[in-house]
Amino acid sequence: MAEVLVFHHGHGLTAGVLGFADRLRRAGHTVHTPDLFEGQVFDSLQEGVAHVEKTGFGTLIARGTAAAEGLPAGLVCLGFSLGVLPAQKLAQTRPGAKGAVLLEACLPVAEFGGAWPRGVPVQVHGMDGDPFFSGEGDMDAARALVGTAADAELFLYRGDRHLFTDSSLPSYDEHAAALVTRRVLDFLGRTAQPAEAG
Repeated sequence: MAEVLVFHHGHGLTAGVLGFADRLRRAGHTVHTPDLFEGQVFDSLQEGVAHVEKTGFGTLIARGTAAAEGLPAGLVCLGFSLGVLPAQKLAQTRPGAKGAVLLEACLPVAEFGGAWPRGVPVQVHGMDGDPFFSGEGDMDAARALVGTAADAELFLYRGDRHLFTDSSLPSYDEHAAALVTRRVLDFLGRTAQPAEAG
């Protein structure tokens, strides 16, 4: 099975993020959920973003990189929104990465180097009317990624909610989140398969 490193979003390590990780564990995967906010959980996204701005985005990414130290090379990196920063960086730069799942955010590949690494599959999920995902360039970055990477998928869901996959937040969309979960589990099943000899 896959070994997955899950990075939380701007509210912090919420019950919804932990619940999502538990669903992956119940499917047989090994899942790590580092707390990049060192125990702080924020009621509003604005408070969480203010905390990150005060702490520094570079510090957040460095904490994410440190969370991967000591873990096997063959990780699948999964990020929720803000957590996409360390997840995407590790997927692009850490040798041996097995895949990436980017939920509700995507950065231009150039942020962390040149082309997307060969042999690293990636999924991006987001709502087509989410003002953060569709209005701040993430959807465009995801489309560019899908257009250039050998194994990349973009899944768009109808709606305008951000953080729709977190069951502990008012923005949760049960139907869309269930579809995301199914697609992520399918993805993890594929990445866990041994490479065919050729």
